[in-house]
Amino acid sequence: MTEIEIGRAKRARRAYSFDDVAIVPSRRTRDPEEVSVDWQIDAYRFELPVLAAPMDSVMSPASAIALGKYGGLGVLNLEGIWTRYEDPAALLAEVSGLRGEQATARLQEIYAEPVKGELITERVREVRDAGVTVAGSLSPQRTREFAKTVVDAGVDMFVIRGTTVSAEHVSSQAEPLNLKEFIYELDVPVIVGGCATHQAALHLMRTGAAGVLVGFGGGAAHTTRTVLGVAVPMASAVADVAAARRDYLDESGGRYVHVIADGSIGKSGDIAKAIACGSDAVMVGSPFARASDAPGHGFHWGAEAHHKALPRGERVEFETVGTLEEILFGPSRVADGTMNLIGALKRSMATTGYTELKEFQRVEVVVVD
Repeated sequence: MTEIEIGRAKRARRAYSFDDVAIVPSRRTRDPEEVSVDWQIDAYRFELPVLAAPMDSVMSPASAIALGKYGGLGVLNLEGIWTRYEDPAALLAEVSGLRGEQATARLQEIYAEPVKGELITERVREVRDAGVTVAGSLSPQRTREFAKTVVDAGVDMFVIRGTTVSAEHVSSQAEPLNLKEFIYELDVPVIVGGCATHQAALHLMRTGAAGVLVGFGGGAAHTTRTVLGVAVPMASAVADVAAARRDYLDESGGRYVHVIADGSIGKSGDIAKAIACGSDAVMVGSPFARASDAPGHGFHWGAEAHHKALPRGERVEFETVGTLEEILFGPSRVADGTMNLIGALKRSMATTGYTELKEFQRVEVVVVD
């Protein structure tokens, strides 16, 4: 790949965001009704290639149940507000009423409350009793502490999600989480991330993970690039990790690790472009924050926003456009890609002549100016 000279001592390669690329129509078209967007990870099959991000503003036990019944997968943040407070409704309402700079300080106070193991058990049970697949998320820092509680509670899928997750974390302060050993000992499939490079993804795949998250999470609500200077445009990141999936498939003799785009998925076109670049599914946050039935009441924030020492996220406000069902399936009343996400994905696939997601990963894309 051609490198660009930043200065005499530094060279860089060009990377592309979803906004920098477009999907190319092919010679064949299909009817959208003939398109399937089903996908499967481990033993679990879903009608929608959509996971809801484990963010308190978009996923409560109730919304995870609703998404599960629609055919997607809601991932609960198991160190979030729902596992710190028995009834967080009043606090969620308070957060939606905060203004400006006071929001970050108040979020830090709210999330200073300890996570309670019994509430993890209760939230997982609540979702499981509804008859949908249960997925829960912990940060790498809290995984060792609460993993047994999560698995014993009956979670179907375990998500380890951080800004960046490495299979080779080095620490002189504490014993780091050995991902390979940890995943091997678990009886449930694990999705881990984020990562954004071929090498980092390949190392995560070698731990035995069923899926790898691509990106830094947080999406519209994070300020990691501003605070840390760390970012990789998502189209390039997904394509690089998809190449790692192919290389690991050969290396392992046929073990397929699913690639899940997690970040910069704001509109329906971003979902289509993420899959076109090689992802198997997407993890969505901000589009669901626009739902009238979202727990954030039109506001959106992630774990980065309430870090006690170095916040790397903001509480952002979105215009409410419709219910969760309408955002997924329409009918859409706007032309900006915020509603009928699944209908748009199916039409994009049909326009290019593809009927299956894995086929659609082969569609031609171009770089746009």
